[in-house]
Amino acid sequence: MRVFICEYVTSGGMRDKPLPEAALAEGRLIRDAIVTDLQELVGINVVLAYDDRLPPPNEEAVPVRKGADPWITWSGLAQDADVVWPIAPEAGGLLARLARLMREGGARTLASSSEAIILTSNRMALARRLAEYGIPHVPTYPIDALPSGLDGDLVTRPEEGTGWSAARAWPNRAALPRSGGLVVQPFLNGNLASLSVLVRPDGVTLLAANRLSISHLVGVFAFEGVQVGGIADEDGRLAETARRVAEAIPGLSGIVCIDVILTPEGPVVAEVNPRVTASYAGLHAALGVNPLAFVPELIREGVPPSMPRLPRPTPVEVKIR
Repeated sequence: MRVFICEYVTSGGMRDKPLPEAALAEGRLIRDAIVTDLQELVGINVVLAYDDRLPPPNEEAVPVRKGADPWITWSGLAQDADVVWPIAPEAGGLLARLARLMREGGARTLASSSEAIILTSNRMALARRLAEYGIPHVPTYPIDALPSGLDGDLVTRPEEGTGWSAARAWPNRAALPRSGGLVVQPFLNGNLASLSVLVRPDGVTLLAANRLSISHLVGVFAFEGVQVGGIADEDGRLAETARRVAEAIPGLSGIVCIDVILTPEGPVVAEVNPRVTASYAGLHAALGVNPLAFVPELIREGVPPSMPRLPRPTPVEVKIR
């Protein structure tokens, strides 16, 4: 079975632009962890493309050279693959476009549906959907339509995309920037966490609850790393949150990540990543089990084994910076 892993940054998506250090580090971390886990599965042949400014990840990897259109390269590789796994930033519609391209090749595609990707990539749309299902979430408002009572510590984030790289903190409403394309959220006190979740047609499994390391300096947030399995779900509320989010967003599929803020009142959903994130790099070690053994698209008959009762994860540190 030929499995094409297309991680946007390392696979040449930015070949004619400078490579961003943080995005490159995260992309390589995710790609290499997936490749390692795939190579443990019987009958899998991993297919890769790579930005030729980077070292080739293996001898058979296809280079994307300066001036080449990576999308054409990726399309050809997808058509020759049995399974394709697109991984890309949600901002700018990149993940939705890449998943659509992969599906056009006719192979099994290990990705959430286009509808789920588009919904989770828009913070206003996601907040509305979570509200419809009564799921506690961070209140989110367009910057040009704030409710009169909103003040105090606030956070701005781009309306489109996920992640913390463009999040900014402000001491009050008067300090907010006067630019469009942003949403405003109240700053909620609590521990930042992410939930690594496996979504299959037969159910939703919380694989690990992870402790996020987000630095906050002079109003600027930065993702530093994650302690995979660093949070115990003693009362089952995190697993229940994962189940409810998957129910509210049909089309989530594979291993996805849900960011939450752990407040005294319970978990509050901050965002939903409809794909793997950096936490995947520590998932196998934390679980002591290869998570890809339970992904339907990677099983020849498409019917994976039933999910076992997983042991409590052993905390594993994954550093980005």
